[in-house]
Amino acid sequence: MRRRKRFDRPRGGEYRHAMLQLRPNCECCDIDLPADRAGAFICSFECTFCAACAENRFGGSCPNCGGQLLARPTRAAALLGRFPASSERVTKPHAACA
Repeated sequence: MRRRKRFDRPRGGEYRHAMLQLRPNCECCDIDLPADRAGAFICSFECTFCAACAENRFGGSCPNCGGQLLARPTRAAALLGRFPASSERVTKPHAACA
């Protein structure tokens, strides 16, 4: 029996390991947040904000769930082709974003 590599797809076509969605923008100010660069913050529900909004507008707490906003890990540029970040832009009308 062949051992699967860490990122191999099983027979059903789905990945064995769940990956972060890595949304492409700040939910508040809609600035671009590339997946291979630092500067994005997320909560446990993957709400995504830029550093300025996370720190200055929300004080490190997610305005959606109240959870802690932490630095989002980056995805190695070499893996983005095989494991792309999300292209779905999410924005929400937070009072602090007006």
